[in-house]
Amino acid sequence: MNFGRTDTSVLGRWWWTVDRWTIGALFLLVGIGILLTMAASPAVADRIGADSFHFIRRQFMFLAPALIVMISVSLLSPKQVRRMGVLGYAGAVVLLIAVLFIGPEVKGATRWINIAGMTIQPSEFTKPAFAIICAWMFAESRLNPGFPGKAIATGLFVLTAGLLLRQPDVGQTLIISAIWGAQFFLAGLPIILVLGLVVLAVFGGIGAYFAFSHVQSRVDRFLDPAAGDAYQVMTALNAFKNGGMFGRGPGEGRVKLVLPDAHTDFILAVAGEEFGIALCLVVVALFAFIVLRGFSRLMKEENLFVVLATAGLLVQFGLQAFINMASTLRLMPTKGMTLPFISYGGSSMLALALGMGMVLALTRTRYGTEGLER
Repeated sequence: MNFGRTDTSVLGRWWWTVDRWTIGALFLLVGIGILLTMAASPAVADRIGADSFHFIRRQFMFLAPALIVMISVSLLSPKQVRRMGVLGYAGAVVLLIAVLFIGPEVKGATRWINIAGMTIQPSEFTKPAFAIICAWMFAESRLNPGFPGKAIATGLFVLTAGLLLRQPDVGQTLIISAIWGAQFFLAGLPIILVLGLVVLAVFGGIGAYFAFSHVQSRVDRFLDPAAGDAYQVMTALNAFKNGGMFGRGPGEGRVKLVLPDAHTDFILAVAGEEFGIALCLVVVALFAFIVLRGFSRLMKEENLFVVLATAGLLVQFGLQAFINMASTLRLMPTKGMTLPFISYGGSSMLALALGMGMVLALTRTRYGTEGLER
């Protein structure tokens, strides 16, 4: 793009105020995702009897709309982002309730719903919207001491977590909890309550272990691989060993031929085997750069809503990437969660594009109270 600094058009103002370094890093992640999807998905498609390019075509089908969503949302003002978050959260809650009644059960969980021939995972869209509406409530609570913003945010957290646990989806509940906890802390949570929430989180994890059989099984397999089927994790670790520093070469990997989730949850193992630890380190560096760059943009921000909303969105983005990579490397119990902008998944791609579009919109350079009017 070639816009002069005196260009006052919408795109001109956007170009000179948006964080172009973050956009560049996000597009690099998307490019790596395309490369790895093309490397990993044909073998998975052949194994299930589908056309070799089935997953590739579907990923490209979602990629263009996702990029359009991200750029379009990044054009919005903070006030418009807040409105979008409120409306999006209301719609997401309706879908979370609907999925419990009309969603198909897959592997003991009810997390997807069919709308107009498309399969959507509502929890993916709940996360960015939840971060926005909770940030608004916490900010209003600080600006207007008589406003029960903290209580409302806590009630929304309980509602959202309850609906997610009904599916059940412990991983998404963990991310929602991290968003809420981080925003509550930044909004001025007393240290005694911080310790109380840490204790509650520990007891919550213990409760999840005993309440959900799949959580118990994954924890047991993590602590003792011989206690159950740890095939996917051990296969992934062997892939990293086979790949070494620079990999076996594009198309030369073998893990994708035998790993059921090679194109989704364990796509990093394909990267490690075919392109080596070098590419994996680039991926880690890109995620770290995006998160740290986002927080650095907040250092001079004076609007509390913008700080809390952006922090919540970055926590979601960074934690999701960490959980995926840590699960693949057996640093934590396995959890089915996509690697942002890299793993195959339409709902995940669109929801992440929405969330990062909000981050780009909120971290744009503004002058005075531009775009912050109530």
